[in-house]
Amino acid sequence: MLMKATKPAQSGESAPAAEAVEPINRHLGARVKQLRAERDWSLEALAAASGVSRSMLSQIEREQANPTLAVTQRIARAFSMSLGDLVETPGVTSSVTVIRADDRAYHYRSDKHCRIRTLSPLNLEKDVEFYEVQLQAGGALRSAPHFAGTREFLTVESGQVRVESGGDAEDLAPGDSASYRADVPHAILNTGKTVATIFLVDIYR
Repeated sequence: MLMKATKPAQSGESAPAAEAVEPINRHLGARVKQLRAERDWSLEALAAASGVSRSMLSQIEREQANPTLAVTQRIARAFSMSLGDLVETPGVTSSVTVIRADDRAYHYRSDKHCRIRTLSPLNLEKDVEFYEVQLQAGGALRSAPHFAGTREFLTVESGQVRVESGGDAEDLAPGDSASYRADVPHAILNTGKTVATIFLVDIYR
């Protein structure tokens, strides 16, 4: 989901932890280290390829930092992998995957203007992605076209929003749902005076 707030986010890579914390995937640190070794990359090389600082990468490999979803995505792209392939752990057999409400590792963005949180397990985010979006009053998320055939399905939990897709637009209230093309420029705008909470599904074809 390539969405951009009308007001830029001021989020860092991750807040340093005083002690080791559980990352998005408890094996992520070892996975990154293994992939880097396979390519004979130094931490500096991976930092240059991903845009993630060397110190952050070092903390991730030692499982002393809980990277944000955006940071994890940048690492995956540096390895020419999908996010799901990077965090996928072979041999995991549990049929229940839980994403805790307070786990900031699953936040794409979290600031005073907008919060975007993934609600789908990262190893499944290949064809379908599920998000909770919160927009402050007057806020908007604008997105460039996704891959051809991509559609978005949206349900308004609270607030008033306008959905724009190409040259079309519709106003939505709580309980309303909409589906629209996402392979053209599209946007979600908070047209109300309170926070708008939206559930959003991206389906890639």
